[in-house]
Amino acid sequence: MLFNSIEFAFFLPLVFLIYWAIGYVKISDTLKLRLQNIFVLVASYVFYGWWDWRFLILIAVTSFCSWGSGLLIAKANAKGKSKAWMIANIVLNLGILATYKYYDFFVSEFGQLFGINTDSLLLRIILPVGISFYTFQALSYSIDVYRKQIEPSKDIIAFFAFIAFFPQLVAGPIERATNLLPQFLTNRQFCYAQSVDGMRQILWGLFKKIVIADNCATYVDLVWSSYPTQSGSTLLLAAIMFSFQIYGDFSGYSDIAIGTAKLFGIKLMRNFNNPYFSRDIAEFWRRWHISLTTWFRDYVYIPLGGSRVGKWKIVRNTFVIFLVSGIWHGANWTFLGWGTYHALLFLPLILLGKNRKYTNQVAEGRILPTWHEAAQILVTFFIVVTGWIIFRAETITQAWEYIQGIFTRDLLSVPHIISKPFIIPLALAILFMLVIEWFNRAESHNFAINKTISQQWVRRIIYIAIAVYMIYFGKFDYNQFIYFQF
Repeated sequence: MLFNSIEFAFFLPLVFLIYWAIGYVKISDTLKLRLQNIFVLVASYVFYGWWDWRFLILIAVTSFCSWGSGLLIAKANAKGKSKAWMIANIVLNLGILATYKYYDFFVSEFGQLFGINTDSLLLRIILPVGISFYTFQALSYSIDVYRKQIEPSKDIIAFFAFIAFFPQLVAGPIERATNLLPQFLTNRQFCYAQSVDGMRQILWGLFKKIVIADNCATYVDLVWSSYPTQSGSTLLLAAIMFSFQIYGDFSGYSDIAIGTAKLFGIKLMRNFNNPYFSRDIAEFWRRWHISLTTWFRDYVYIPLGGSRVGKWKIVRNTFVIFLVSGIWHGANWTFLGWGTYHALLFLPLILLGKNRKYTNQVAEGRILPTWHEAAQILVTFFIVVTGWIIFRAETITQAWEYIQGIFTRDLLSVPHIISKPFIIPLALAILFMLVIEWFNRAESHNFAINKTISQQWVRRIIYIAIAVYMIYFGKFDYNQFIYFQF
């Protein structure tokens, strides 16, 4: 079920009403909590099974094995036994993920390398939506139990609800058990202010998805389908458009997910924090897909020694983290190329100890950035844009040809656009998004205008304007979110 579908427009209000109706039934708090968790689990399985009911088998297996491993890890007397149970759960879940996501790719590449026909060995199975997200969520639980950062859950319903919670199930944020699981073990009270803020964030997420991301996609797909014949300026514009497409699409999903969770009294972690206002590539990675980057930091980078080792190991750790991040996105050499590209950019900063130079918000305490900050933002943005070309391409060769095509004599020519009635509303929408997010960059999310705009009538005008803009310029053909494929 898609957030931008008519089915979800009926599903969400119905689930919301039944969920809180349970909360107001005159029964014990323990029974009330259990019934709410059961209902959340059922609703989440309906939401996920809407694509294909067979996907439910995998998520149930992942949930049960991870829940059981937590109990076995805690029960084991010897440290070696508890570690063995943790490793067993990791191997099982990564094995499932690898089979569905990477098996056919590596078998095909092996066959091409040695000139062997491997067609009969390919599984050709459908990749379950969001498998990378909920698998990593489950893995972090067993690791955290082993590290004694959280007590194992004996409540199987609460645990299954934690893994399958529908707002963030298919594209994150990738939640930690230390944050989300305890919320399913304590009674939740309806909070009007929190729900209003959730609706505000949902509105903003939908605006970024159906107005910005999906309209950008129309132009991007058109240019990429004929990139060898396009001018350098057109290729550059399409690359910039894709940067806003992937940001509007993915951060839009995260806003909808976090906002929806607020309706149910659940707080999810922030997943994006103004990444395109970053002053260097290290700051960008602290602000882009935060739940994934911090996951790799805590469960891969730091266990390898992080940056508190010799320089050669720092180089190794940096490349490992970015290559793993690249391959997490999919079985394609372009993702490994994208990871390598960012590792090469990140490495000088970490070797020189400048990777944490910018940990505050840009232009903190000021309305506008300095000229130097503005230049840093632009340079970092175009570095990221180049990376997105590699990410978007189907092959490394195609990415290289596309980048070469930008730097031609016609780079300064007027780019080809579909039509003014298309490009002008889209440009205004992107500009509006940047302005709103700039002035809310210090808030808990980028559409917390109740904190930055005191006049209620002004806020209402903005809400109405966004709704009208979505009606007239939004694309309601239910385009799938980009990160569903990962």
